[in-house]
Amino acid sequence: MAGSYTDNEAEGFPVPASGRHSDDDGRRPGDVDRPQAAFYYDVGSPDAYLAAERVVGVLGTVPEFIPVRIGGPGGFRCAEEETIYRSDIERRAAEYGLMPLRWPPEFPADSEWAMLVATYAKQTGRVVAFSMAAFRQAFAAGRDLGERETVLLAAAACEMHPAAVIKGGALRSTRGRLEAAEAEAAAAGVRDVPAVVTAAGQVIDVPPIVLAERPS
Repeated sequence: MAGSYTDNEAEGFPVPASGRHSDDDGRRPGDVDRPQAAFYYDVGSPDAYLAAERVVGVLGTVPEFIPVRIGGPGGFRCAEEETIYRSDIERRAAEYGLMPLRWPPEFPADSEWAMLVATYAKQTGRVVAFSMAAFRQAFAAGRDLGERETVLLAAAACEMHPAAVIKGGALRSTRGRLEAAEAEAAAAGVRDVPAVVTAAGQVIDVPPIVLAERPS
């Protein structure tokens, strides 16, 4: 499948389990001096799914994957508007060579617990693997991320024990980290997801990035 990668390796670009790159001398700058682009997303967003499948190849490096609940799909003014949106997502998925898109029974899904688990996965070095598995459960298998079983299936795909996932997702500290990431994204200028914030601090809506050529 296009864009298939794990937290430790992405299309030939190695990345440590932390999800951050280090400089050649091993230095790891803090968030203020971010050494890589940041990819902000919600696992319940089909736009974010398409972006996640392509963003590594387009950027030529692995961005930091940061789950946040900002904006996202929904808010359609009429059934026709939703139909047009779905058709556009399906067309883009086909253009990118992905599996035929299957819509979950509930859309938009209640992705809150899935996002808490994604935040927990980030602490364990599995945020990319879990997020990709969650995206594919939702939009390749057509399962509802609002259902705990679907989230646990995604977690199992990246060897996260269900008991640890349930406990980790319920931790107050996990929710605090998710909220802190959302505040960081908002401070960086992110108003909707998916979005990429470059190392220079530029906020870029992802659809143009996904369609663009890899920077030379």
